[in-house]
Formats: sequence, C-alpha cells, structure tokens
Amino acid sequence: MAFSFGLLHTDGDARRGEIKTAHGTIQTPVFMPVGTAASVKGLTTAQLAQLGPEIILNNTYHLMLRPGAETIEKLGGVHRFMNWDRAVLSDSGGFQVFSLSSIRKVREEGVEFRSHIDGSAHFLSPESSIEIQRQLGVDIAMAFDECPSHGLPKDEVEKSMEMTNRWAKRSLAVRGEHALFGIVQGGIFPDLRKRSVEEIGSMDFDGMAIGGLSVGEPKEAMLETMQLTAPLMPVDKPRYLMGVGTPADLLDGVAAGIDMFDCVMPTRNARNGTLFTSEGKVSIKNARFTTDDRPLDPNCSCPTCTSVSRAYLRHLFMNGEIAASVYNTIHNVSFYLDLMRAIRQAIASNSFKGFREDFLSRFASGKNE
Repeated sequence: MAFSFGLLHTDGDARRGEIKTAHGTIQTPVFMPVGTAASVKGLTTAQLAQLGPEIILNNTYHLMLRPGAETIEKLGGVHRFMNWDRAVLSDSGGFQVFSLSSIRKVREEGVEFRSHIDGSAHFLSPESSIEIQRQLGVDIAMAFDECPSHGLPKDEVEKSMEMTNRWAKRSLAVRGEHALFGIVQGGIFPDLRKRSVEEIGSMDFDGMAIGGLSVGEPKEAMLETMQLTAPLMPVDKPRYLMGVGTPADLLDGVAAGIDMFDCVMPTRNARNGTLFTSEGKVSIKNARFTTDDRPLDPNCSCPTCTSVSRAYLRHLFMNGEIAASVYNTIHNVSFYLDLMRAIRQAIASNSFKGFREDFLSRFASGKNE
C-alpha cells in the first residue's frame, strides 16, 4: 500500500503535514472538493485539475447505484473513469444511507435501503462498502459507520456509536490495498466522543475522521465537539473532519489540529449565486452588480476573476445560463484551495494565529453584498 503521513511542522495545535499516496503527495491541511458522482458539479475534470487540488472526494453510495461499482471497475477504476490522475478519497456510504431514514432498516449485519433513484432494494454492510471502494480503486477508503441524527437521546447515540465501533473492526478485517480511515462518532456528548476516539484509535487505521457533525446541531456544539475530539486523536495519523464547512469552520478546524476537510458548500453555493471573496460573501444576483465592471474578487487570480466582471456574472446567473455555474464554481473552489495554501504557509512560518484573526476580521467585516 502506497500510503504514509508525515507531520512536518506545528504552530500551536495547527499542523502542517504531508500525505503520500499512489496518485501523488497531498499537502495538509487540505480541502477536498466533493466529486459526488465522480464529478465536481459545474466543472470538467480538466477545469478542476487546473485549479490544483491534490485530492478529491467521491461518493460510494451514489456510484454504487449509478453507474455501479462493477462498471467502474471494468473501466479501469474511478481515476481512469474520470481521467483524474491525483488522489481520491471515498466516503463509505454511511451518511447517505442513514439520511434515507424513511426507506432504510438498520440491523447488526448492515443496512437495507431503497434507492432514491428508482426505489430498488439494496443492502450495504461494512464488508460490501469496503468491497465497493476497492472496486472504485480509491486511494483512501472510509470504514462503514452509522451517523446518528442530532437530537437523539444519549442512550440511542451510545448504541449507534457502539455499532460504528463494531463495524469499524469488520471494515478493517476486509481492508484492501487502499488506505483505510476509521470514523469517530458519539454525537455532541463529550464522554461518548472520548470513548469513540479511544476505541477507534486503538485499531490499525491509517487515519481517523470525526463524523456526525454539521447534521443539525448548533454551531457552538459543533465547535466544542471538534475542539474536544481532535487533540485526542493520534498525533502520527491524519485527522479528517467530515462534511464541514464554511471558511471560518476550516480555520477553526485547523486551529484544533485537523488536517483534512470536505464540504459541498463551495460548489452548492456557487450554483445558488453565493460567492466567497476576501471581502466577505457576495450574492451575485444583487441588482447593484448590473453595471459593475470590477472583477469579483480583486485579490483572486482564478480564471473567473481574471477574465470576467461582476456585471457579466450577474447577467449569466439571472438568465439561467449554464456558464454561470461554471464561472461561479471555478471561483468558489479556487477560493477554498487558495485559503488552504495560505493556511499552510502561515503554519510553516509560525504565523497562523495572526493569519486566522486577520482573515476572520476581513471576511466578517465584508459588505456581504
């Protein structure tokens, strides 16, 4: 297995590291654009590659349903399928399956569920999830876990966490050539999170993730749980915060010692016309941009900001042009990747605290037009 992690530098709890995979080296902290169906929405593979991410995320649940893991395997794996020669991490399908609360049934063996596409019946277990991820040919796979909804009683969250821990052992027992990460659960209960870290951390995973956050809990509870959990995770393995979040969330995560992030926010917001800039968020449909010939973000060198104006971006969005999603997604993904590059540089120069304060001050005080 071509996988290793090295911690290069620390600045407080913030960590600067390097993950080596068969498809290249990943500089951490890193943000992984979400390519749900082997595609980052709004971008071709070539456009995505131009922005420079060293790793992206694919979705096991969606790819197992369409076109099917067997199909992708026959076509040479997901890298060849989407013409992507850099690293790929896949989630286990657990979060997607458990979000189908009305059409799934959980038991010790795994989960029975019906496809959101055509209603067909399927079964996903720790063993089959790992097998699907092997067929996809990803570099980093995730153990199959149960993601409890926010608001459940503590005893139910505890039972769910214990199920996740048992499933983690089963996932490890059938691991393939890819790296495999375990997932810490426990809701927003500190004692359950501590137990989960201890149990998952005692297993032979290549990295550890914090799951079950950003699922409806208050932002303060999410931050407290993350800040409690991250320092308890092994120092010599990558730490991954799943499905989070805003630029401020990334900075908070890095400050707590997180190495890896993913979130649909930059791409989803792009399609809805909300753009991230160094001066705050911009809603491009705002009428004030009708004749604004300035670049979206004068401090950004992405293909969008160096080629078209705010006026043109608004025109495309208001007319429902597909190009609006393309331009907007290029910028938002570039913004997130540039933020992570700046964070890595700040950690390396022992200036992360000041960088974080300055960024949050500028971003929060922006016009948010």
